[in-house]
Amino acid sequence: MYDYWTFNTFPQQHHTATMWKTPWSFSLTGRFCCFPKDPLDEVETWSESVDKVLSSKAGQIAFREFLKSEYSEENILFWLACEDYKKIKTVPEMISSANSIYSEFVQTDAPRQINIDCTTRENITKNISQPTLNSFDTAQKLIYSLMARDCYPRFLKSDIYQGLLRKADSR
Repeated sequence: MYDYWTFNTFPQQHHTATMWKTPWSFSLTGRFCCFPKDPLDEVETWSESVDKVLSSKAGQIAFREFLKSEYSEENILFWLACEDYKKIKTVPEMISSANSIYSEFVQTDAPRQINIDCTTRENITKNISQPTLNSFDTAQKLIYSLMARDCYPRFLKSDIYQGLLRKADSR
């Protein structure tokens, strides 16, 4: 069913993460590009935990494709943006990135608004003018928890994951 996929992941207009600027693609029947090793080598490990999926570039792409099919792609995009945000070294970059994440995912009219409780959203809004590297931690934990307990089990049963697993097993 999934003989060829092209994942146009990580929107190019989003500037908080360098890796988001790279288009990734791979063929399940041929060679893989843009990966240091064959992504099919990792597929079986993804069933161990959501952390295994999120720690793998190919896993992130497959999980994102699944989330896109469920109209909840914003979850992984926000989580990845937060991971990159925590690596920022300069205050100007932190302010710029925090505002970008806030406007993209957190504010009430955000184009990719994440599903978080109003208290968490209000706390971020109140503190966005003076962001810290921990500004999005609570929201990121909530989104991680949502993905781990809700989306991840469905991902493991999905045609996307099962197709990759069959391809990995048939090699």
